[in-house]
Amino acid sequence: MPCPDDPRHEALGRLDERAKALVARTQRPAGGHAGEQAVSQAYRIIAELVGGVLIGLAAGFLFDRVAHTTPWGLIGGVLLGFALSIYMARRTANRLMALAKQEQAGRPMPPSVPDDEEE
Repeated sequence: MPCPDDPRHEALGRLDERAKALVARTQRPAGGHAGEQAVSQAYRIIAELVGGVLIGLAAGFLFDRVAHTTPWGLIGGVLLGFALSIYMARRTANRLMALAKQEQAGRPMPPSVPDDEEE
């Protein structure tokens, strides 16, 4: 003779399976390390900005030594280095944004929770 609470155990088992599936679906992967990646990308952009200015400064200094145009080579080199560093940083930022969008496209959007408005 079957026990009358078998349907309750089956229902609880199904509910438990659904809860586990929900947790697995909404849980973020543990190996994401999003914070470390963001800091790494920020340092990369800062290095490009500073590096471009320093390269321009060095090129202007060398141009001043060769052409004997003391302040103008240095000023022009710094300005060209700054423009180059802005261009490189912008290109890197665009590439990183494209990678982030591509990664976000592979991940499903979490369902939105309706607002509980009382009128």
